[in-house]
Amino acid sequence: MNVRLTLEYDGTEYRGWQVQSGGPTVQGVLEEALAVLLRCKVRVRGSGRTDAGVHALGQVADFTCPDGRDLTRLQRSLNALTPDDITVKAVEEAAPSFDARRDATKRIYEYRLWNHPWRSPFNDRYSWHVRRPLRVDAMGEALAALEGEHDFSSFRAAGCGAATAIRRIYRNELYRWEDHWVYRVEATGYLRHMVRNIVGTLVQIGLNERDAGDLPALIDSRDRTLAGPTAPARGLFLLEVVYGPRSSRTP
Repeated sequence: MNVRLTLEYDGTEYRGWQVQSGGPTVQGVLEEALAVLLRCKVRVRGSGRTDAGVHALGQVADFTCPDGRDLTRLQRSLNALTPDDITVKAVEEAAPSFDARRDATKRIYEYRLWNHPWRSPFNDRYSWHVRRPLRVDAMGEALAALEGEHDFSSFRAAGCGAATAIRRIYRNELYRWEDHWVYRVEATGYLRHMVRNIVGTLVQIGLNERDAGDLPALIDSRDRTLAGPTAPARGLFLLEVVYGPRSSRTP
């Protein structure tokens, strides 16, 4: 049985999604819990890799269950075995061919900015504190240049293993949420640190350190050294993973 998981996690204490040496990962925690429950090793495949410190509200993963299981009981057991900073929001039987990564058509991320003169102990863990006032209108003007299909090498981190830097952004926007400014982006996929590098560049525009009209030329340059700094991981959330009609949740 192919099983689909929908997950929520606070990435602060993890070295990211993917299993690696040097510290705990979300994938590793899930696989250890499933090994206890199923009494065998299981590989959990995520829709994408979130970096160290990045959070998720709607990560999707799948694994092959070696036998039939009561999925409601499996969800309760997984949530009992995993730490409080990981929650399994849903457990569903998926089509045998379902692949959480390959079948995804869009991934939606949000980045939260706390734009206030003073830090907040309640927001520091989940946002980037920018003290100086932001020119939000100018930041908004720059967003149109990012939409569509482009070579995003200017926002690609060193060490990115993607075969190509071409990605399609369907939509991106900046909106007010409570006391935050939130950047939301929907795309086919992302390069390493792509969203955080875009946000770092947008904040430079907001701080009047560069002009909004410079963004098309920056994209065309394909030069990472010309873009802004990498925004801290703590403000980034994987919000949702979208699948097409053929990626049925049930066989």
